[in-house]
Amino acid sequence: MRHTLALLCAFIAPWAAAQSHSAGERTLSLNKAQAASSTTATAASTIQDLPVQQVILYKNGIGYFEHAGAVSGNQHVAIDFTSAQLNDVLQSLTVLDENGGRIGGVNYNSTTPLAEQLKSLSLAMSDDPTSTELFQALRGQRVEVTGAAGGALTGRLMSIETRAEKSPGDANTQMTIDRYYLCIVTSSGAVRVIELTPALSVRPLDASLQSQLDRYLELLSSTRSTGLRHLTLDALGQGQRQLRVSYISEVPVWKSTYRIVFPRDATDHAILQGWAVVDNTIGSDWDNVQLSLVAGAPQSFIQPLSEPLYLRRPEIPIATEAQSTPQTHEAAEMDKMVSAPPPPYPAAVASAQNLALKSQALKGKLPATSFGVAGMEGMGSGSGNGYGPGMGGNAGGGVIGSVFGATETDVKENISTNAFDDFFQYSLAQPVTVHKNESAMVPILQQTLPVERVTLWSESEPKPLRALWLENNSTLTFDNGNFSVFESGAFAGEGLVDTIHPSEKRLLSYAIDQAIHVRVHPEENPAERQLRSVKIKPFGRLQKQYGVQSKISYIASNSAAEDRTVVLEVPRRAHRTLSPESKAAETTATLYRFRLPVPAHRSATVLVADEGPDFERWNIDPNSDQTQALEALSKEAPAIAGQFKPILDAQRSIAAMKDDLAKLDEKTKALTGDESRARENLTALKGNDAGKRFVDELNQAEDGLQATRKEAAALTEKEKAAVESLRQLLETTNIEWQSSTN
Repeated sequence: MRHTLALLCAFIAPWAAAQSHSAGERTLSLNKAQAASSTTATAASTIQDLPVQQVILYKNGIGYFEHAGAVSGNQHVAIDFTSAQLNDVLQSLTVLDENGGRIGGVNYNSTTPLAEQLKSLSLAMSDDPTSTELFQALRGQRVEVTGAAGGALTGRLMSIETRAEKSPGDANTQMTIDRYYLCIVTSSGAVRVIELTPALSVRPLDASLQSQLDRYLELLSSTRSTGLRHLTLDALGQGQRQLRVSYISEVPVWKSTYRIVFPRDATDHAILQGWAVVDNTIGSDWDNVQLSLVAGAPQSFIQPLSEPLYLRRPEIPIATEAQSTPQTHEAAEMDKMVSAPPPPYPAAVASAQNLALKSQALKGKLPATSFGVAGMEGMGSGSGNGYGPGMGGNAGGGVIGSVFGATETDVKENISTNAFDDFFQYSLAQPVTVHKNESAMVPILQQTLPVERVTLWSESEPKPLRALWLENNSTLTFDNGNFSVFESGAFAGEGLVDTIHPSEKRLLSYAIDQAIHVRVHPEENPAERQLRSVKIKPFGRLQKQYGVQSKISYIASNSAAEDRTVVLEVPRRAHRTLSPESKAAETTATLYRFRLPVPAHRSATVLVADEGPDFERWNIDPNSDQTQALEALSKEAPAIAGQFKPILDAQRSIAAMKDDLAKLDEKTKALTGDESRARENLTALKGNDAGKRFVDELNQAEDGLQATRKEAAALTEKEKAAVESLRQLLETTNIEWQSSTN
């Protein structure tokens, strides 16, 4: 049976009522003291919720946020974050107080782990105690117990114990129930054992102990409100100034979605319309912010900087006896002593270099110091204030300056796009508003592009697919996402698209084409194989290279009433190239694409022929019979047959010895059987004249067996010598041959 902390209420309630009056007096005194303090010292005012002005969202789930606003004199600026956000903020926070201001410090409410806070209390209880643990913590304390039989009593709590008792009833229905009992020692010395029931009330009489219990409950309650972290910046200065605060934070990934619309009279072009889906979950409204969307993923990670870190220190026992004794130490050898190295260069030289760098910076030869998110220097608003992603007085209009390349505006002139490094950014020209915990779709591009409608067939996906062969002839980069196709004013299908860079062509499949059927027809002689080179390297490493050509015909049938263009995807094989008779329309890292026009209700064929090397590798093993493989090699490459003839002869000799040893082994088995039979017959006819014949047979079998074993032993030694000789020959063999037809 587990009792909850509801019992603590019984402990605290009487004490809280008694303390309310004195607490009110202390609060009144404190308020008076604070009022007096405010009249003698001028406190800096606090600005809440510095507005968000710029948001840049990335594809790896982080966002860059810039707050900006006016401050005057000495002011505190407060921004609220969640605990999860605060770790990112502490890693990337950048603050700039312009016009002579400075930042005195940045503070935030810490969250010491509850277990560490509980250590400061004398009550040895965890953050999830049972009633038994609570009463164990109160052992030895004076308590007042009411609600027990015999009236109220006062004494010290000695212990709490558990007893397993049977419930009332017969033996078949009885259950074992745990009951709890308190052992109280009264002031008169009497020992009372009282059952702990819901009607029982136990109140500590020590005021300091009641304070400890109250503090314990406060700590448990405070852990529920640690999700919100208040970050306060101290802006110090004089007069009106502009304060800018930037940081990164984890946000939902923004998503791209496209519409490919074919005008009713269009056959070779379509309108590509792009949208971005963004979500505001950071807890602050985006009111008229400059929004940018980056199709890139800068490296980012999380470190729990906002959490206090405790290290375990080793516990060293106190020494009880002195164990050390006086010692002497050897002197260093004077001829091996090394002086400390001189500094890299005199301080005067370093000072001169610093002055030269400052002079170059003033003349515009070096960039001025900037403030920005780590890893994203160079991205900026072009305000020339040296702040934020990218700085720079030389930056152009829009969110990203000209350091990242030319800007192209779409047909509606409401989006500017910039490519920089491996990223690509869409910047909305007009401010947007997205309230917290809301999402929005914003347009990012609208472009007319050349498009070819085709049918795509691949060996990995036998079902033909309707597809668009889209060419990006703009200077824009299209981010990965999903797309929907609309033809003749109706929905035609949808699919997924990877990132398409400028001047890149991409196949986008969106529906199944039921009118096209493709058959694969290998040629009667699908492969021609010719030996091109042979290499026998030391230790018998042999490699043969063949020139191989294979031919496969692909036959596409069109049952539709209109002509089709079929794009066939054929895998590229390693070390192979297309033969001259096969021309691919497009080549990828792993595929060849062949364009095949197929008239209505007709079939068409394309031949795919490739050629290239094929390798055969194996090791010549002196202990293995490889005579057939070596004889085949001598026929394939007769020009070098004489060079590896010693190897072949040695292999033949060793193979012959192995055959002879196998025959001797069979002979040994036969003689052993004859010997066993003669011995059995001799034993059965012992003392009989007929046994003399079996004695002669036994002697002959033993003589033959001994001779055979001797011959086998000699042949075995001869074979070992031949194998060792071949191994030594292979260690120094180096033969190379190449066909003249290469």
